[in-house]
Amino acid sequence: MRSHQLTVEVAGPWSLETGIAFWEGFAPARLAPRSGRDGVLRSTFLVEGDWQRAETEVVQQGTAARILVRGDGDLDAAATQVCRFLSLDVDARGWPEVARRDPVIAEAQSQLPGLRPCGFHSPYEAAAWSVLSQRLRIAQADRLRNDLIDRYGAEGAFPAPDVLRRIELDLPGRKTEYLHAVAAAALDGQLDAAALRSVEPARAMATVREIKGLGPFAAELVVIRGANAPDALARHEHRLEAEIAHRYGPDRTLDDIADAWRPFRSWASVYLRALREERTHEISGRPR
Repeated sequence: MRSHQLTVEVAGPWSLETGIAFWEGFAPARLAPRSGRDGVLRSTFLVEGDWQRAETEVVQQGTAARILVRGDGDLDAAATQVCRFLSLDVDARGWPEVARRDPVIAEAQSQLPGLRPCGFHSPYEAAAWSVLSQRLRIAQADRLRNDLIDRYGAEGAFPAPDVLRRIELDLPGRKTEYLHAVAAAALDGQLDAAALRSVEPARAMATVREIKGLGPFAAELVVIRGANAPDALARHEHRLEAEIAHRYGPDRTLDDIADAWRPFRSWASVYLRALREERTHEISGRPR
């Protein structure tokens, strides 16, 4: 196994500690054991393109990120992917300006200082999750995902698309058929993160919706939290709509307020969702 290390200067607010807490409480993805306890984010993932397993360790050093990647595949691509799924590749120097325009976002930024939305490792994994979670509780879908990793993955990484495409799974409904379609799309480049980020979000979502089994909600998930596009809107996210009603008033809509969030509409939406998760867990007394 080879290794590659680099230091990336992160433009704008950033806190790895806040990011780790967000990942653990919000993203259906595994962090490696001990991740965050010593200030190091550890994760295992598939590198887009060659679909080889890679490991990463990320440490914050002031305004910079020290990124170590290990694996047998394209480690430059792996490092780029780490920056993308941690949103370290986004110039966020204008993010505080959004808070000056919107007091709700100002409060969110104060409660989640330095958060950069952590996404799925890739649009492929986001698409697979959207299939697994259809019509299931999150905990049930998470068990299915973990079972796939344990049975067919590569030492903690999600199964590669060429593996997923050919295995027959005993899953509810048409999930196996849809997972095969997702795997084929990943191999064909239809779920390439750079390509999805390079076009307008609506066009990217339309591309994702061409994949069998992926509807509008799934397409938004893949683009916003799979490709980690920073300036897209989730128009089929009922929990976001509920939080907007709670924070802004029942007569306000996403279209009423989202222009003030540009060019970080995805970030503002994720912040509001994260605050909603915190609030609902506090009310219910359930652990995150």
